Amino acid sequence: MAPKGQSADERETAIGGGALKSYNMIDTHCHLLYDGIRERLDAVLAEARSVGVGGFITIATTSADAVAGLAVADRHPDVWCTSGIHPLHAADPIDWDHLRRAAMHPKCVAWGELGLDNHYPTPDAALQRSVLEEQLARINGWRAEGIDKPVVIHCRRAVRDLVPVLRASALPPERFVFHCFTETQDDARAVLDFGAWISFTGVVTFRNATEVAECARLVPADRIMCETDAPFISPEPVRSRKPCLPGYVMHTGRHVAMLRGVPFEEFERIIDANARRFFGLPEGTGR
Repeated sequence: MAPKGQSADERETAIGGGALKSYNMIDTHCHLLYDGIRERLDAVLAEARSVGVGGFITIATTSADAVAGLAVADRHPDVWCTSGIHPLHAADPIDWDHLRRAAMHPKCVAWGELGLDNHYPTPDAALQRSVLEEQLARINGWRAEGIDKPVVIHCRRAVRDLVPVLRASALPPERFVFHCFTETQDDARAVLDFGAWISFTGVVTFRNATEVAECARLVPADRIMCETDAPFISPEPVRSRKPCLPGYVMHTGRHVAMLRGVPFEEFERIIDANARRFFGLPEGTGR
């Protein structure tokens, strides 16, 4: 049911860009346990499905988050989850066994998000790097045990610091995706030269994010994805709406398709196939 005073068509436009029920796009990065979404999760997922979103990956930021995210994924056939420690949570208590046990479940499709964040002064860089290196070492060990998952990377003003650490981990470069990419074109080239993937949020739709838009044009078609990072970073034309919702991934996808000069229908097929391939999602997910 549409909110009071708002027609169903208006609601669909606000959530995802119009009557898009023929689509089945995947939001490859959202936080379904964060305030603004978790209190009304069933309604948020239903709204997103109604405008063309057919898959959701809820991303962990702490070891407790990994366990809770798995419980959500286990309840919803079209929701998957990840397991990892966000760099801004490097000072929080870490239960490595929780991370490992969550990752063993088939609904857990990646490690992360993990990485480095040079935007905020705390946790300090040394602690962030220590936790990152320990995570990567453990992931490598768990991979040898048969828990083989790709890795979702958080990187903010840290490409030059982060790529050498990832390279030293000996994990395959093509198993990393740099989510919510907001860095420079040179940084994008460094990530691509390393061999990793790049994913874009609503930032790419902002009028003042011309550098990010150029990055969206240069990523190869077989290494690009779109996401919301909900409840953060609502895209244009709903930038003023808080929280960002998973259904808004349709806006970001349409904008990136426009930037790349590709019909949205074609671009949606490409990025959904990419998401299935990278995360190992079932063949029926997305288009």
